[in-house]
Amino acid sequence: MRELYGHPFSSYTWKAQIALLEKEIPFTPRMIDGQHPDHIATLREHWPLGKFPILLDRGRPVIESSIIIEYLDQEYPASRRLLPDNPQAALTVRFMDRIFDNHIMTPVQVVVNEYLIDRDTPDAGRVKRAHDLLETIYAWLDERLGEDGWACGEEFTLADCAAAPSLFYADWVRPINPSLVRLRGYRTRLLARPSVARCIEEARPYRPLFPLGAPDRD
Repeated sequence: MRELYGHPFSSYTWKAQIALLEKEIPFTPRMIDGQHPDHIATLREHWPLGKFPILLDRGRPVIESSIIIEYLDQEYPASRRLLPDNPQAALTVRFMDRIFDNHIMTPVQVVVNEYLIDRDTPDAGRVKRAHDLLETIYAWLDERLGEDGWACGEEFTLADCAAAPSLFYADWVRPINPSLVRLRGYRTRLLARPSVARCIEEARPYRPLFPLGAPDRD
């Protein structure tokens, strides 16, 4: 009934999968790689750009991770909600979702792309600019986050679905300074969450694909 097309090492696949696991909605993962050309063909049939994840729900394609999560809230109202009912609270959650996708995952991807292009001599200027952006947003988050709980308070939300893969990989690309105690504590709580821990374990065999070299931790 529900198929999630993506890859276990993909941050945005994690984001959608975390939501499905949190909501306890059964789904079948469909691997996108060279060994599954039929999955790639189905993905491109529904989304010619070939980007993932996409969710096929009863044959209906849902594209983009944030939209997938909002769709799940609408279509499966009996499951635990990942967006608050209160419009202002929901706006805050959506804002933080954009922070993690646009201001953490995007500079992470810039650095990863540089090492994919030329692992031995990545563009030092582009890498430094991405690192500087990460340092800035790390400090901003450390001031905003509480000492416990989640991105937007006591409830695990869409924002946390985005934060988990973003901070997981960001700390590999530009380690979070130990002085940023709240941010580091938040990352630790995320990685211990059962839905996130499952994604980490399922991705573990693919760590050699990380072009900077995956650290021996997490």
